[in-house]
Amino acid sequence: EDEILPRKDYESLDYDRCINDPYLEVLESVDNKKARRYEAVKWVMVFAIGVCTGLVRIMLFESGNFRTLTLFSLTLHAAVEECTEKGCLALSLLELLGFNLTFVFLASLLVLIQPVAAGSGIPEIKCYLNGVKVPGVVRLRTVVCKAMGVLFSVAGGLFVGKEGPMIHSGAVVGAGLPQFQSISLRKIQFNFPYFRSDRDKRDFVSAGAAAGVAAAFGAPIGGTLFSLEEGSSFWNQGLTWKVLFCSMAATFTLNFFRSGIQFGSWGSFQLPGLLNFGEFKCSESDKKCHLWTAVDLGIFILMGIVGGLLGATFNCLNKRLAKYRMRNVHPKPKLVRVLESLLVSLTTTVVVFVASMVLGECRQMSSTSHSGNGTLSLQVRDVNSSIKTFFCPNETYNDMATLFFNPQESAILQLFHQDGTFSPVTLSLFFLLYFLLSCWTYGISVPSGLFVPSLLCGAAFGRLVANLLKSYIGLDHIYSGTFALIGAAAFLGGVVRMTISLTVILIESTNEITYGLPIMITLMVAKWTGDFFNKGIYDIHVNLRGVPLLEWETEVEMDKLRASDIMEPNLTYVYPHTRIQSLVSILRTTVHHAFPVVTENRGNEREFMKGNQLISNNIKFKKSSILTRAGEQRKRSQSMKSYPSSELRNMCDEHITTEEPPEKEDLLQQMLERRYTPYPNLYPDQSPSEEWTMEERFRPLTFHGLILRSQLVTLLVRGVCYSESQSSASQPRLSHAEMLEDYPRYPDIHDLDLTLLNPRMIVDVTPYMNPSPFAVSPNTHVSQVFNLFRTMGLRHLPVVNAVGEIVGIITRHNLTHEFLQARLRQHYQTI
Repeated sequence: EDEILPRKDYESLDYDRCINDPYLEVLESVDNKKARRYEAVKWVMVFAIGVCTGLVRIMLFESGNFRTLTLFSLTLHAAVEECTEKGCLALSLLELLGFNLTFVFLASLLVLIQPVAAGSGIPEIKCYLNGVKVPGVVRLRTVVCKAMGVLFSVAGGLFVGKEGPMIHSGAVVGAGLPQFQSISLRKIQFNFPYFRSDRDKRDFVSAGAAAGVAAAFGAPIGGTLFSLEEGSSFWNQGLTWKVLFCSMAATFTLNFFRSGIQFGSWGSFQLPGLLNFGEFKCSESDKKCHLWTAVDLGIFILMGIVGGLLGATFNCLNKRLAKYRMRNVHPKPKLVRVLESLLVSLTTTVVVFVASMVLGECRQMSSTSHSGNGTLSLQVRDVNSSIKTFFCPNETYNDMATLFFNPQESAILQLFHQDGTFSPVTLSLFFLLYFLLSCWTYGISVPSGLFVPSLLCGAAFGRLVANLLKSYIGLDHIYSGTFALIGAAAFLGGVVRMTISLTVILIESTNEITYGLPIMITLMVAKWTGDFFNKGIYDIHVNLRGVPLLEWETEVEMDKLRASDIMEPNLTYVYPHTRIQSLVSILRTTVHHAFPVVTENRGNEREFMKGNQLISNNIKFKKSSILTRAGEQRKRSQSMKSYPSSELRNMCDEHITTEEPPEKEDLLQQMLERRYTPYPNLYPDQSPSEEWTMEERFRPLTFHGLILRSQLVTLLVRGVCYSESQSSASQPRLSHAEMLEDYPRYPDIHDLDLTLLNPRMIVDVTPYMNPSPFAVSPNTHVSQVFNLFRTMGLRHLPVVNAVGEIVGIITRHNLTHEFLQARLRQHYQTI
């Protein structure tokens, strides 16, 4: 099977701070008062993200538009039910097809406008939180197309959920709200000086994604754990508090408005989330019933194994479908994607219609008279109100139509709380049809979620197990709703492979803490079983997109490799003082996003310093940046002269009286002369050339720092340079705010008109580079490199040898599983 390798055109986020001179100037001006104000503004923004995410959920799924679409769909279903008695089934089927195809067509058109709006959005958000910049994933246009598209997808009868898109919507709110600007609304801009970095933006996206989970499931703690488990590679205690607070704010907002809209009692907080599983409680008339017992845990473990196998099968089939689409659908005109969505809608509508008419069985309705509990009685009446009586006499209902012709949330409640027994044949057929159709649907060009379809499919599986245990084994004590819940957890866990967050989400959705242990055990077993065969569905789609996602840790055998085995030694670099023509040439002929700032090690530096001001500036910078123990002690001795102690004064005087030896080449230079042969005298204003020899290209270079492409472009746009006849001190200085003014969309070097700049002018990049980036030794083991890169959210990791020379650089692509596997195979071949 052909594996898809990670693509190199994906860009990483800058989570590490660039501590250059403009940033240090900001730090010098910051006091405790400003720091507290900055932290207070961040808390206010986190609260605003939670409130706005809750409002997005309210506007989408409690607004008149969604209610109109839902009522319209239910009216069509009622018309179909009436036609069962009047004999107009063909006409009702045509009406249902017409409206479903129209809604799905509109959803596909929205995806054509913004392709990244397709799917659930969770794989894209997972990539973003992992440190990968996915183009367009957090844009305003994306969330508008996603939100409107999922309304049409659900109303069009597709087997999709709206919880995944809700998580994506929350992440977009988190990314855009603190910026107070949008590329889609260019005229609306505010002068908001805070949070102009990828570091702050990714933290807010983490909070927004957690708020999306909280708004979707009414599970603020589950949302926090989801953001931690599925996404962010960098995490700390302060971020945990902020994300939890944001999730609580989203849940509070959702509860407040839903209670007022649906019950007219504002502030009563009666409806926690978009998906609520109701109350699990045995009927008082059934004395043998128990929610679950210790004996049932063995059955739950077996259900977890089966759920893991079913989830692995689902993922395998969906991966094959996705690869087929990539080869045969995506290369063709975009209309073909719309036609595929319409074909799925047509097939789904016909299958649902025919299965409900032909395969359903008439079942006796459950009575509420036997229940003495008022809440349970009300819940049973609510469940009974959503049953469908296709072709069935009074006091009976069609079990297949009840599952197919209801909203997915209502069908889940039917399987959780309907006392009337669903036929094992009906449950088996429903599970098979729903399994195949939902697998086919996930991946087409419409906004679609996977949580609720997986829950419904798994609930049917669990209810089937409960029916078989009751009918054929005689276990009368079991509660069917519990097995439906465990089946839903097993199948969903086998598909998405989430454990911690999914356990808490299901517990918060059921409001039953006693289900914690069986749900946790089931999810763990389902994950372990599924992982034996393939990855989770989100990881599969991430790999299919070629995103260089970094897992939590590397495999043990990867420690056979060192940093020198995986680094890229072919470097494109700049000098501390470089001509504009060289910078423009480098930027236009490479796609790198960062460049090492280096100086060359020469044996006759004094001769070069006499003849060229540019070379002289570079050599002087190198000498001034080299730190020696003697120089550091001399500096400290001078600072200690202010102490009153005569002993310290005398010691300082002794050090100071020692005359500094005449200027000569330092020890580092002598070591380099002994280690390396002479190399051609190349001027530092020359750009790297393909005609260079191996010695010229890989000559020793002293490492001084890293500078980003965006920083170099900003310097060129603003004309930060000086002439050769001037001192570098005459170069204009940019503030930290000016350097970040174009964030997050810096100009492209190919779109700039640089004709006004003199190509012979010199740019001093030293004030703007990062002089102290994270670096590793060539002998560092891969596991150490991986942990440093992932946990610190790095974008580039220089490899520096023992004498301060840069010998290579490591990026995200050098740490992907596929790249490490290839390097490991080469390592075995060389042994």
